[in-house]
Amino acid sequence: MKTQARLLALTTLITLLTLLQTAAHAATPLESISVQSRLDPNAILITEIDVVFIYDEALLPQVPTSKRAWYGNKRNFTRSAGAGLDVVNLFIPQGFDSDTLTLPARKAEALKVLVFAYHDSAEATPADITALTTVQIEIDPFGIRVK
Repeated sequence: MKTQARLLALTTLITLLTLLQTAAHAATPLESISVQSRLDPNAILITEIDVVFIYDEALLPQVPTSKRAWYGNKRNFTRSAGAGLDVVNLFIPQGFDSDTLTLPARKAEALKVLVFAYHDSAEATPADITALTTVQIEIDPFGIRVK
């Protein structure tokens, strides 16, 4: 009787641990990201947006927390992260209207998805879009809006 109870408890524990692990690594539902400019087409503005897909849990605490930190260390961080992340970059020249980003094939495996924008203030934090399905990024004279 004790053996059966222990076996049942062990089976239940394994099932719970499997469910918790699956929930902890749930896929991002992100399907599309569109970018639109609210600037005058004649505005002299050249900027860029980086959408960062993080797959390696060890990288999460190392991700820069501001625009300044991201763009100041982007080359070193992406190089050291290797296959632990993907960066989708959109260069935005003068007169840019809109675009839909091509997302990485493994996007659904991302633990975290962040948006950094060069057109934001130096201390702006990245927008976390991990839990979103459809994202629209708007560029205006003051920075970006993510919705």
